[in-house]
Amino acid sequence: MVRRKLVSPLPQRHGLDAAKVRFPLVGSWGTALEHLVERLPRVEPGRIEGMLREGRIVGVDGPLGVGSPFVPGAVVWFHRDLPVEVPVPFEVAVVHRDEDIVVVDKPHFLASIPRGKHIVETALVRLRRQLGIPTLSPAHRLDRVTAGLLLFVVRPEARGRYQTLFRDRLVSKEYEAVAPVGAGFPVTVRSRIVKERGVIRAFEVDGEPNAETWVELLERRGEVGRYRLVPVTGRTHQLRLHMAGLGVPILGDDFYPELRDKALDDFTRPLQLLARVLEFPDPVTGVRRRFESGLRLAAWESPGSW
Repeated sequence: MVRRKLVSPLPQRHGLDAAKVRFPLVGSWGTALEHLVERLPRVEPGRIEGMLREGRIVGVDGPLGVGSPFVPGAVVWFHRDLPVEVPVPFEVAVVHRDEDIVVVDKPHFLASIPRGKHIVETALVRLRRQLGIPTLSPAHRLDRVTAGLLLFVVRPEARGRYQTLFRDRLVSKEYEAVAPVGAGFPVTVRSRIVKERGVIRAFEVDGEPNAETWVELLERRGEVGRYRLVPVTGRTHQLRLHMAGLGVPILGDDFYPELRDKALDDFTRPLQLLARVLEFPDPVTGVRRRFESGLRLAAWESPGSW
């Protein structure tokens, strides 16, 4: 039996969809409140009770109350309380927009999608509000500290087709980085990268390589060079790890080779890494698409300001 997809009765708020919770089919909870307190351990029980009193937790038949019974298999929606966020003082620039996709230049320090401490101050939420496209969804992601091209999909039914391009490595990506001048370029770097849940940094370990990057030194100014990076794979922090492993860590990198604390409201000296080119066969139109970033890396273009 195919489960019918339920549509949220709550509209987006601040460009965010309501959270959805489906109750289990079996359970001994007497009320919805009892189950939600156990189900949402990070939310204070008093806050959940308050949301029920305010009618902010809604089922298919309307708002639930404090005494609403636990109904096996029921679905409820609600908007989470938002964290206090530091505004990111840089704009998202639209590079291309049509009925299928939106391509943007994401600035440094802006997260791609809501996660952890970054919810409203993300490229996805900003664009949903800025463009008036509540269905906008990401085809891939960039690190918060990396700037450059991001691809979003307009229609939900097409999202999977664009995401598959990235999964199947059908997207050609080029990055630009500014780092100390090194020797032995161009070079192909292959290594095994591991990223553990809850650990902020990734690591290179012995074993079968799962990450590959082509690195080319394009030009130099004194002891600083401008590099072209072409990743074959897309491991977490791959480019940053590979550059650090070559002895030329990217300027402004607070993770590699050493972890340095940086406040969320410190927007100085951004990581000098830019997603410069995206090229792919469009799965909807069949046209070969190529987009280039309009951003520039400050350490190369205006080293004094950086």
